[in-house]
Amino acid sequence: MSETSEPFSSAKSTPHRYAFMLRLLPGAAEAYEAAHRAVWPEMLALLKEAGISEYSIYRRDDLLILALRADDFDAAWARIEDHPVNLRWQAAMAPYFAPIEGLRAGERFPMLEEVFYLP
Repeated sequence: MSETSEPFSSAKSTPHRYAFMLRLLPGAAEAYEAAHRAVWPEMLALLKEAGISEYSIYRRDDLLILALRADDFDAAWARIEDHPVNLRWQAAMAPYFAPIEGLRAGERFPMLEEVFYLP
């Protein structure tokens, strides 16, 4: 992180960039990718309403890197966490994920620290 302990951003009004890791169960990649080619419109709307933008998921074998922009990751996630649409989506995705390991105190997901950004 920068010297101010805030994630890098290209402008003060630009939301922060966040990234975290998840791992798929062996053999789940094809079904996981198929689901993400058809994300429900109501789930996409919920993410946007929570202030999440520029959301990308990268995959290498079973490792996923999820990157997004938000003003505050925890506040955005708190807005969607218990929403019925998100609960249905998470239930649909749960069979694809390996157990989360390596969480640090207070983390929902294993967050990655941005060490370089070229706007």
